[in-house]
Amino acid sequence: MINDMTGPLKRKFLPRPSTRLSILSGTILFLFFLGAPVWSQTSKPSSAADLAAYGGADRERLLLDGAKREGKVVWYTTLAAEQNKQIATAFEAKYPGVKVETFRTGSSALAQRLLTEAKAQRHIADAIETTLPGLLTFRDNKLLLPYTSPHLTAFPDEAKEKAQKNLVYWTNARESYIGFAYNKNFVNAADVPKNFDGLLRAALKDNMGLSGDDTGARTIGAMVRAKGDGFVKKLKEQNIRMHMMAGSALTQLVAAGEIFASPSQFYSATNVAAKRGAPVAWVPMDLVVTNAGGAAVYANAQRPHAALLFADFILSPEGQKLLEDLYFGSARKDYGFKRWYPEKGGTLAQYEESLEGWHKLLKEVTKK
Repeated sequence: MINDMTGPLKRKFLPRPSTRLSILSGTILFLFFLGAPVWSQTSKPSSAADLAAYGGADRERLLLDGAKREGKVVWYTTLAAEQNKQIATAFEAKYPGVKVETFRTGSSALAQRLLTEAKAQRHIADAIETTLPGLLTFRDNKLLLPYTSPHLTAFPDEAKEKAQKNLVYWTNARESYIGFAYNKNFVNAADVPKNFDGLLRAALKDNMGLSGDDTGARTIGAMVRAKGDGFVKKLKEQNIRMHMMAGSALTQLVAAGEIFASPSQFYSATNVAAKRGAPVAWVPMDLVVTNAGGAAVYANAQRPHAALLFADFILSPEGQKLLEDLYFGSARKDYGFKRWYPEKGGTLAQYEESLEGWHKLLKEVTKK
């Protein structure tokens, strides 16, 4: 009976009472320390900062439950009215019981409004979506709540403004790309430039235009970054005309053949015109100036659950698909060209100083 331990043999192999107590205590301590991380991970956040950093598997349910109690989210955005309406409608359909109250204006006006409200301690905004200069202003004035999102891993690092502890101040939720657009009736395929050097081709002389606003200046900035000031100054020989209008309006001149081409054209506007039958096409250059709008959360949001739920929605595949349907690009995707974010990597003051220099160069190499 090998397994039948009786008598002295049993007493030899069984631990003493004191030993059994030590083993039991050790087992309890082991289980405690093993379980401690799990308990800490599932503990519920008690502040807005904790909530923004919470990455538990029940994040969406936690945010939705809180958002329903809050009842709404106040969204400050620079998206056009029809665009933000479509996003708000989709969010409300997915999360019944949480209304979206939208305030929409231009980027400068939105930045001024939020700064004024924050100074007066009138905390109205919850979620923010605007372009990078405005977000830089809010970051530098400590008006953004660093957050995480289950969707962040799908976005490249350059599309995120990093904060401490693997959190972000914002993530680029929608992008617009500036490149070379041309009228196919007037520019032969062989003369279409494949890079900035191609802008110096003889066939393009006297036939190009540049936007005179920030779109044109940022285009010059991309040329400076890729080729240097010397290259930009050579463009003066091409007799490029400066037009004091937005890049999207300049598309209409290209479509009508009033100018044959422009290196300061938005892909979205060109694509829309082409779908309507205009003989226009768009190609990227060495660097593609990228105008981005980021999803952020106001530091003093009165409805933090709803604000974070809304940010997650915009960054989700569903939200990104909505924005792509509105002719925006997604930072999640590789379109085969190199993006350049002119504001990235510095302060607002540094960006504005660079922009002023690009405007001066723009005036120097163009004619009115």
